[in-house]
Amino acid sequence: MKCPTLQVLLRADGIAACKAVELTAGDVRIAGIVRPGSPHYLLLYLDLDGAAAQRFDILLHYDGSTRRIPYVLRERTPRERHTFDAADTVYLLVPDRFANGNPANDVVEGMLETTCGPGPDERHGGDIAGIVAHLDYLADLGVTALWPTPLLENNMPACSYHGYAITDYYAIDPRLGTNEEYRHLVDEAHARGIKVLQDMVFNHCGNHNFLFRERPANDWFSFNGRYVQTSHNISAMSDPHAARVERTSAQDGWFVETMPDFNLRNPHVADYLVQSSIWWIEYAGIDGIRQDTYPYADPQTMAQWCARVDAEYPGFNIVGETWLNNNVGVSYWQKGSPLAAGFNSGLPTVMDFPLMERMAPAVDELTDEWGSGLNRIYDYLSQDRVYADPMHLLTFLDNHDTSRFARNAAEAARPQRYRQALAMLLTLRGIPQLYYGDEIGMYADKAEGDGMLRQNFPGGFLGGEADAFTAQGRTEAQSRLFGFARRLLRWRRANADLARAAFKHFSVKDGIYVYARQAAGHTATVLLNGTDSEVQVDLERYREVLPATEASDVVTGRRVKLGRTLPIGARDVMILDFNVQESYNISDSKEKGS
Repeated sequence: MKCPTLQVLLRADGIAACKAVELTAGDVRIAGIVRPGSPHYLLLYLDLDGAAAQRFDILLHYDGSTRRIPYVLRERTPRERHTFDAADTVYLLVPDRFANGNPANDVVEGMLETTCGPGPDERHGGDIAGIVAHLDYLADLGVTALWPTPLLENNMPACSYHGYAITDYYAIDPRLGTNEEYRHLVDEAHARGIKVLQDMVFNHCGNHNFLFRERPANDWFSFNGRYVQTSHNISAMSDPHAARVERTSAQDGWFVETMPDFNLRNPHVADYLVQSSIWWIEYAGIDGIRQDTYPYADPQTMAQWCARVDAEYPGFNIVGETWLNNNVGVSYWQKGSPLAAGFNSGLPTVMDFPLMERMAPAVDELTDEWGSGLNRIYDYLSQDRVYADPMHLLTFLDNHDTSRFARNAAEAARPQRYRQALAMLLTLRGIPQLYYGDEIGMYADKAEGDGMLRQNFPGGFLGGEADAFTAQGRTEAQSRLFGFARRLLRWRRANADLARAAFKHFSVKDGIYVYARQAAGHTATVLLNGTDSEVQVDLERYREVLPATEASDVVTGRRVKLGRTLPIGARDVMILDFNVQESYNISDSKEKGS
């Protein structure tokens, strides 16, 4: 590894009382010994520079006795890594709610939560085996990257299904599978051209984590392990006028009493978490990381973490959850931000919450000349200068913490709003992310509770609804949405040049928003009608993004001849591809470029 220092955390009754530490490896040296405060912890820092893979013993010498602890340095596994970028489409799922592939692990003896049931906050039984069983579904749909919410152990008495209260940073939750099963998932995904992102949580852990229940030292946690509620005012972290108490309250406060806040300014805590992330990259061969609640953690420590990961795996992409509703606030957290005033987070990708907030109004409102409807998208994207790299924004319609794009049955029954929104998501700048079930019109309102936002995928569980993983199991309405999503996703997958290409747009005119993605010799031009009437679009205004008089409409699969005007139906969308030939069939599972 580029960084040769290894932290080894030892925990046992009275272990800190040892008088001396010795290693049986000649080429591994002790760089430091730390007794953090608790008599039951000892931290060793080992220098592995030039060390070979081997087995050796750590010898702890006490008065009149020696304790021998075996340790293994493993060979690195050579891997060719391809991290995720704007050419990918990320599919977010909640493992417990996606599919149950192994009912035998629904309840595991010894875990604190002892039931598995249908309640919105209970465990439902989904697992890694269920994800593996449906990788072919995801590959056929056209997604190229998979983001499961955290898979690490959450041994909590209740609400452990979501995964964000980690109790062991080196173990997959046994109700989801094993470490080996996780590595198998990554390998099987790679075999289908799907990358895997691991959801990590550095800001906090579960209060049943051994590090909290028997703390190495109180200063491993914010406020010395005492519960103080966060203000959630993370704008204070980038506010040049913020009082110190505002920053402290936002950053050091706890999310809830059951999720103690790590003190990342303690270098030993930082080393523990950073090292765990590098271990997972190396062990499982993951392709990217999604880091939870990014601005709540110590900014300098997180910047150092990004640098450490990049040093070991150059170009490795990390996306941080940056839940602010304005582009200035989100921009602050992106690597090289022009707005960060001397601070550089090192974080390559940030989450575009402001775009998400505009998507539903953009397709629900009537687009006029005064800022409503599709004007919201044009206006927002016209401010992209605030971002260091707009192509490294994770864009989405919804996720596991927000209302679904369709909040209720009435919205789900309006396919045109989804068609327009999905078309924009997959053709605007950035890295698009889908939330599981959106492709079949699943709906939920956050007002009904977080558990309802994470309902089961139909067909993923025995005795559940019809199997929406199959064409036969989908309703007519689900089939229409699925077919549209699949067509666009597979076209996008086959045209990575456009997904990474320059973006150009025009101000909204007559209710029509037009923009294009232009690569060398290849253009795709998108037209959206934000009105309730058919519009004859005057094409003269858009000639610079119409390089030929004929194109293929990705939405319908038809060839379109372009004269002086072009009709587009009410609330409709057209994606004109000026490179696709008539014989190119994006409905065929063996389409060119798949």
